[in-house]
Amino acid sequence: MREISLDRLRTLVVIADLGSFAEASRQLNLAPPTISLHVTELEARVGAPLLTRNRGQVRPTAVGETLLAHARRLLADADRALDDVHRQVQGLTGRVRLGASTGAIAHLLPAALEHLRAAHPGIDVQVQVLTSQASLARLREGTLDIGLVALPQVAGKGLTLKPWRRDPILAYVPADWQPPARVTPAWLAQRALILNDSSTQLSRVTGEWFAAAGLYPTPRIELNYNDAIKSLVGAGYGATLLPQEGAATELDPRIVRRPLRPGLWRQLGIACREGQPERATAHVLEALARLQE
Repeated sequence: MREISLDRLRTLVVIADLGSFAEASRQLNLAPPTISLHVTELEARVGAPLLTRNRGQVRPTAVGETLLAHARRLLADADRALDDVHRQVQGLTGRVRLGASTGAIAHLLPAALEHLRAAHPGIDVQVQVLTSQASLARLREGTLDIGLVALPQVAGKGLTLKPWRRDPILAYVPADWQPPARVTPAWLAQRALILNDSSTQLSRVTGEWFAAAGLYPTPRIELNYNDAIKSLVGAGYGATLLPQEGAATELDPRIVRRPLRPGLWRQLGIACREGQPERATAHVLEALARLQE
C-alpha cells in the first residue's frame, strides 16, 4: 500500500482553505486534472470521500476534517525540517563532534569555543576526551568530525592531517627540590617521576628525550590526566614532563616549571575527513586556526 504524499496533502489543504479546485490549481500552479487526481488518490488511500461540492463551494467532509488536521501538522513539521536543514547547510546551525586530550580541552579549546560562540552561536560542538589513536579511528568510522592529535601520526586513507601547534614541553618539579634553571635528562632521571603511559605520543617523545642521553627511567606512576599529575607534583610525589598549553597560567606555589636542555616540543595536528567539510565543521576549523602558533 502506497504512503500518503505530502504533495497530495498540500493540495487538499489549499483546496480546503480556498474552497475551490480552480483557485487551488492557480495557487499551486498545477493543471486542474492534476488537482482532481491528487484528491482522487487521497480518497482511494483512505477509503472515504474527503470533500463535498455544494453550489460551487468545496468543503471537507468529517473524514476530510480529520485528515486536514493531521495534514497541517505534517506539512508544518516538513517545513520546519527543511528550514533546519537549510540553516545547517548555510552554516548557521549544526553539530560538530570533536575529540581531543584532556590537556587540549582544558587549556586550548576554551579560547576557540569562545570565539565560535560569538561568531556562530548556533553551532553545537560535542567534545569527547580521546587519545590521538582513538580520534583517528573514530574519524575513519565517521563518528567524529575533527580530532586534535599529537604528531607524528599516520592519517590513513580518507583522512587529512595538518600541523596545528608546537608547544614547548617543560619540567614540572616540586619547588622544594630546587631544580636547576634548565632541567636535563640526567638530573630528572635521578628523581621520582610521574609520566604519561606508553599509549600516548607524549610518552614516546619524552622517552626518546631520556633515551638520547642513554637513560631509561621507570616512572613512579603513569597517568594521562595532566591536572591530576600536577596535583601530585604539588604534593611532592614526583616530577613530570608536560607541554605548556595555551597562555602561561598561574601555578600552584608548590610547583616550579623549568625549560629543558636539550629543548623538547609537543606538536599537535588537526585531523578531519578528506573533501569539503560541512559549513559548521569549517567554522570550527576556522576558530581553531586562530590558536595556531
